[in-house]
Amino acid sequence: MNDILPEQTSTWQHVEAVARATLQDYGYQEIRMPILEKTELFKRSIGEVTDIVEKEMYTFEDRNGDSLTLRPEGTAGCVRACMEQGLLYNQVQRLWYTGPMFRHERPQKGRYRQFHQIGVEAFGMEGPDVDAEQIFMSARLWRALGLSEVRLEVNSLGSQEARAAYKAILVEYLEAHQDQLDEDSRRRLHSNPLRILDSKNPDMQALIEAAPKLADHLDTESRDHFQALCGYLDAAGLAYRVNPRLVRGLDYYSRTVFEWVTDRLGAQGTVCAGGRYDGLVGWLGGKPTPAVGFALGLERLIALLETLEAVPPPPAPHAYLVVAGEAALAQGAVLAERLRDAVPGLRLQMNCGGGSFKSQFKKADKCQAGYALILGEEEAARGEIGLKPLRETGEQRVLPEAELIDHLTEIVNQ
Repeated sequence: MNDILPEQTSTWQHVEAVARATLQDYGYQEIRMPILEKTELFKRSIGEVTDIVEKEMYTFEDRNGDSLTLRPEGTAGCVRACMEQGLLYNQVQRLWYTGPMFRHERPQKGRYRQFHQIGVEAFGMEGPDVDAEQIFMSARLWRALGLSEVRLEVNSLGSQEARAAYKAILVEYLEAHQDQLDEDSRRRLHSNPLRILDSKNPDMQALIEAAPKLADHLDTESRDHFQALCGYLDAAGLAYRVNPRLVRGLDYYSRTVFEWVTDRLGAQGTVCAGGRYDGLVGWLGGKPTPAVGFALGLERLIALLETLEAVPPPPAPHAYLVVAGEAALAQGAVLAERLRDAVPGLRLQMNCGGGSFKSQFKKADKCQAGYALILGEEEAARGEIGLKPLRETGEQRVLPEAELIDHLTEIVNQ
């Protein structure tokens, strides 16, 4: 688990605000789902023989004996919500969500047992154009955040039927070389053999490189779908690499899969991942519905921004109100409210708890305020306020409240 402290939250808020604006620009609407779901939902959607279900879920029985799970990912819950609320019947949906997910993983840098994701899902569109839209949208998000050191990898997993046939061929190949498999790969050999292709074990790379290629066993429709997707990416001038070893760890994926990866975060290099899952709605009892989505990990994304020194500074107060004397103290809080009413968007921090002029100016400097507003006994008696620049050269002035409001308005609108 990990606390997000005040000095970090401005970065989180920045990323969330940029993501929200980008997604809304593409017509995606926010949906909010519960953190707790019935365990059966994840077993049916993710797959009982995946690492998530076998080893990583936080599952418990409630007082009624029902098995509940803290959500390890968001897609299954989003599909469940759409089915229950009638959002999928003869409709197209573009949705997004954000919030905490939970997995009992081995703690390491960049991985937390409570982590945060932004997820994006689109339902009811079967063509490669919506796959391309989501890739373009994620690329636009990176540009809006000032990220350049991420690269796109794409692949196709084919249909469920074609992949099942390929799995049999792959298992036969791997069984003939079991002595070269590590312990984790032997465990996955018959339950989830595609994940062996994604192994980072250097001793297995030659074996994996020589394995039969899924691309050689795609069904015709999936091959055409993937070629059309690549055509969209080429036409847009978006650089990408076809990675035949790119697979997803969840059973519900089919056809398009993609990842945005970086070399700047060590072993945890995947920042965003997604793809098609046309069969999931049917698996969960709904009418078969084409679907595609992706999720980005906020912890990794923010770690990358920090590594690249692309984190914007937190918004500092425009002004800090220094007050001293009984008359000023009586008027200070009310004055601050009048100024906030008169100047929309004004970030004004008022000194509370007393203190000398010197100590209050230190506080104003520490919070990086641009100006100090000074209300002492004399100013309070005359109905005026002092204005002193703190981040630039300039003389202190004493202004009537109306003139001060005009000046603060200019500062806010700069």
